[in-house]
Amino acid sequence: MMDQREANNSSAGQAGHPDPKIKVRELTIHYGRVRALNGLTLDIQKNEILSVIGPANSGKTSFLRSLNRLNDLEPNIRMSGSILLDGRDIYKDLEAEGLRKRVGMIFALPIPLPRSIHDNITYGPRLAGIHDKSALGLLVEESLKAAFLWDEVKDRLRSSALKLSGGQQQRLCIARTLALKPEVILFDEPCSGLDPISTAKVEDSMMELKKNHTIVLVTNNTKQAARVGTRTAFFLMGELVEIDSTEKIFTAPADSRTNDYIIGRFG
Repeated sequence: MMDQREANNSSAGQAGHPDPKIKVRELTIHYGRVRALNGLTLDIQKNEILSVIGPANSGKTSFLRSLNRLNDLEPNIRMSGSILLDGRDIYKDLEAEGLRKRVGMIFALPIPLPRSIHDNITYGPRLAGIHDKSALGLLVEESLKAAFLWDEVKDRLRSSALKLSGGQQQRLCIARTLALKPEVILFDEPCSGLDPISTAKVEDSMMELKKNHTIVLVTNNTKQAARVGTRTAFFLMGELVEIDSTEKIFTAPADSRTNDYIIGRFG
């Protein structure tokens, strides 16, 4: 199995990237007796969007949550293998709190703080010790612009974030994450409850963020994966079936199971 996984990585052109942003090697995750991931090995390159697709219970979210150690909060979890961020083991060399500032996460359900739009953005930076009003104001503007939300809320920054629409709340959560200046952003089904227009705006934001960030997107929407992914990984029953350029995955996948999933034969 190891030879096949390494072959999958090579087929994705990773040999041309000697310094990936994240290296995952032989990652296995159990919840009690249930195995969620089995010997996962892949690289995530700088400034790419890696789309992760696969049916339910394929290990996608377990993989995503392992990248910023949110899995640490799960009871009865057992993990083996390694995850390196810029060459440093995130479990041995980095503290969880510091890691999560570098690797932010956007969840399927937007959860704005019951505060103003302005205070939602500045909450994290204030905890980090930034109190200069002009610096915070600039950070609010930069973050909201990057999340494609500034033009819609710039005249009501002191209004409650809870008054925003669902799509706006999700983009606010993206802006709140960006305010902490992460290097990597994890998206877990960020558009699952959004209308097409809001989905398009979130996708526009992801495409723009790719210029300065590394993005991992877990999605059940294969069309979304095809639209925004630089590369795509297909997971099945806790294993990586294949990873390659998004164009190749969606036009000429190497494994028939990938093709079956994409065309809707299962999943």
